[in-house]
Formats: sequence, C-alpha cells, structure tokens
Amino acid sequence: MSTAQKLLSVENLTKSYGGIHAVRGVSFALQAGEILALIGPNGAGKSTCFDMLNGQNVPDAGRVMLLGQDTTAKKPRAIWRLGVGRTFQITATFPTMTARENVQVALISHAGKLFNLWTSTSDFAQAEAGRLLDLVGMGADAERPCGELAYGDLKRLELAVALANQPKLLLMDEPTAGMAPRERIELMRLTADIARERSIGVLFTEHDMDVVFEHADRILVLNRGSLIAEGTPDEVRANRDVRAIYLGEGLLYDARHREGASP
Repeated sequence: MSTAQKLLSVENLTKSYGGIHAVRGVSFALQAGEILALIGPNGAGKSTCFDMLNGQNVPDAGRVMLLGQDTTAKKPRAIWRLGVGRTFQITATFPTMTARENVQVALISHAGKLFNLWTSTSDFAQAEAGRLLDLVGMGADAERPCGELAYGDLKRLELAVALANQPKLLLMDEPTAGMAPRERIELMRLTADIARERSIGVLFTEHDMDVVFEHADRILVLNRGSLIAEGTPDEVRANRDVRAIYLGEGLLYDARHREGASP
C-alpha cells in the first residue's frame, strides 16, 4: 500500500484510564474504498479507538492522519468537516421530522447553514435529500415521520444522513445492532456497494461474524487494548490467537462452512 493511497493512517494509538490500558500502541491504515472491520470481545478497546479517531477522546500517545492531515488533536466537528461520517449503535434521528427532513438537516449542516436550521429545513436541498433516500432504499418513505419507521429503516436513514456530509471516511459503530439477520446482511451489502462506488473508506465494529466475514476486505482484532491479528477474513479465521481468545473454534468452523469452504 503506497502512502499516496492511504486515506487513514493510525500510528501507535494509546489510551489509559488510571492503571487500565484501554488501547495499547495500535497501528493500521485504511485505503479509499476499503471495508475494514474492527472486532474483539467486550472491553477490547474498540469504542475507545473509535472515539479517538473521531476526536471525542484525546490519545495519550500516537497519531491519526486523515488524507495526510494530522487530526489527532482536532475536535469532532473539525474532523467531520474534513470528511468523516459516523453512525452509532443506537440510531439518532429527529422522531417528529420526516425521513426527508432528517436528511435535509444533515445537508444544511454540511452547507454551513445551521444558523437558519428551523426556518429553512422544508425548502433546502429537497432533491438531493430525495436522491440520498433513494440510494439507501428509503425513497418511498421520504415523507413519513421517523417515529413511524421500523428499526431497520432507521438504520438505512442514518446511513443516508451520514452520506449527506459527502464523507471520505465512514466510521460505523455496530451498524447492524438490533436488526434481524437478513436486514444486517442487506445493510452491510448496501454500505459496501456505496463505499466502493464512491471510494469511501469504511471502518466498522460488529459482533455479527456473518456480517464481518462476508463484507470486510480486512479485519483487525483487538484484545485487551492490543492488536493481536490483522488480515483478510481467511487469514484471521485461521489465526490461532483469534481462535483461542475471541471467536472460538465453533464460530470459525460455522462461518467457514456457511461460505462453502472445505473443513
């Protein structure tokens, strides 16, 4: 991977809370259009990593570079302005506003017009909001209040809201949490297709191994704050440390057979 191709470069990222090492010297890189999964057991340091990348937490040591710019000490809004979108485990939408209006709010923010948010929402960028809703399969629900939408539809809407910022990097914290199995696969397939078409780098955390092994180009595995494995799904699946510490023989065996591989 050449330096010019790197969208995100993380070097020796470290964070401690008292005597507890939440993240220990984590380094990795992400290319434009690449889908990278960050997995690990509860307490492994995934959320802390995300918060440091997004500017919500300041590392004790290390550096984060986005498109050649050092974003280590920048605030979340400054990082967002550089082209970083984020979705959360629990969806955050305005329930009394329609799906279209929620996307319009994001478009207003991207255009720097939040000072006139409540008076301009209904008229601003209606067509662009409609295009984004169509892109995520929510065009037919554009005028429905978010409070009436099913949870899976809210997840699709959240993706449209994140795309309103025209992100170069998309951080997704357990994007399929709370969804039915079929919805999980469909949402990540949609995300992967959009990311590759638009050359958006995606870093996501996920507990559903079907989603991880089907859609990730590469996988990072954290345990107790340290990066213990990195590679393609096949390489991670075969890693003895990953088997012993996190996934377990059974899960890896089942995932391999669902893909039609030989034992």
